[in-house]
Amino acid sequence: MDRIQRHHLRMPHAESGQRIGLFGGSFNPPHEGHVHVCEQALRKLNLSQVWWLVTPGNPLKDHSQLAPLGQRLAACEAIISNPRMKITACEQSMTTRYTFDTLTRIVETNPGVHFVWIMGADNLGQFHLWQRWREIAELMPIAVIDRPGSTLSLHSAKAARVLDWCRVDEDDASLLAYTRPPAWSFLHGPRNSLSSTALRANRTESP
Repeated sequence: MDRIQRHHLRMPHAESGQRIGLFGGSFNPPHEGHVHVCEQALRKLNLSQVWWLVTPGNPLKDHSQLAPLGQRLAACEAIISNPRMKITACEQSMTTRYTFDTLTRIVETNPGVHFVWIMGADNLGQFHLWQRWREIAELMPIAVIDRPGSTLSLHSAKAARVLDWCRVDEDDASLLAYTRPPAWSFLHGPRNSLSSTALRANRTESP
């Protein structure tokens, strides 16, 4: 049975004026690469918190190997130690399917909070395939964290080219949460090569 703790179905608490990063994904499984991205975001964006939005299922991904939501939530809790990282499956309660709808609900529920959408550079290359991706960019600033093999997406990704005019210099990333969208910044720095896809493949291949 897929047991989900009740508190995971609620949004974490936020105070007006706080700067909060939203980091969404399947986390199937979560790993140190996810933690690394959030640590970079907390430090470079001067955030109060980062919420891990654990999705019931990404519409762009195959669900045949998707672990139960409760299991993924528990695994996320087990891997983090920073109290400023919060785990939530509030999207399950909202019954929203697409990121834009989830983020809109979060913004409406938390007036006065400064949100930033966080994504790894590996996701930037396919961002233009997301439902209403341009409207996501208009809803809140976006921080793209460099990932191994994806640095060139800064120049090659369709979304990066379309939004090049509103890119914020990395030196000003600490102000991104206060910047009127559309606005985004690409953050370089130490990179972690772990990926959920590779971890699942290793598990499959193990005797």
